[in-house]
Amino acid sequence: MAEGTPALTGAILAGGQSRRMGRNKAFLPFGETTLIEAVAARLRDVCGTRLLLVTRLPEEYRGLGIPTVADALPSGQSLTGIYTALLHARAPTFVCACDMPFLNPALIRHMASLAAGVDIVIPHHDGEYEPLHAIYTPGCLDAIRRCLERQGRNVDVLSEVRVRVVEAAEARRFDPDLRSFTNLNTPEEYAEALRDLRPA
Repeated sequence: MAEGTPALTGAILAGGQSRRMGRNKAFLPFGETTLIEAVAARLRDVCGTRLLLVTRLPEEYRGLGIPTVADALPSGQSLTGIYTALLHARAPTFVCACDMPFLNPALIRHMASLAAGVDIVIPHHDGEYEPLHAIYTPGCLDAIRRCLERQGRNVDVLSEVRVRVVEAAEARRFDPDLRSFTNLNTPEEYAEALRDLRPA
């Protein structure tokens, strides 16, 4: 991390059921490793050993060597994973999904440099927020819990906390093609990512 940039925990959410992929996408081959290990490698570049894996089925992931915790609440929403990560990290935490192999460490570091004085740093492009490529601080915990209790969406939390939005033009300074936000949900998306496998 650059001098003056707060230390981050990196949290990988592996709570989905991979219905569209047809098998657990976390362990799909990706280059010389697996999809989830490719994600972890990108995060280690920024977070070092401060990694955390959040999942409904922690026993499936023990062999990765990443501290693994079960969802703190039974909702099954990715917002529950975010909440669980913050409960355990108790520190600013970059949250992503296990199927985002093109994370850009420079963009994550830039986002971390913006976290002082806010509760969430989140990208926004094409009219959508990227809640699974965002930095959350423990100041979000109460707002997230309230949102979960009313079965709200991830982005509903934004109206209750201090937010620093990273618009597309700002993000493109570090990731010109915005490949960071690519996630792989279907066999077709996975095949395309394999064809396009190259350094971000």
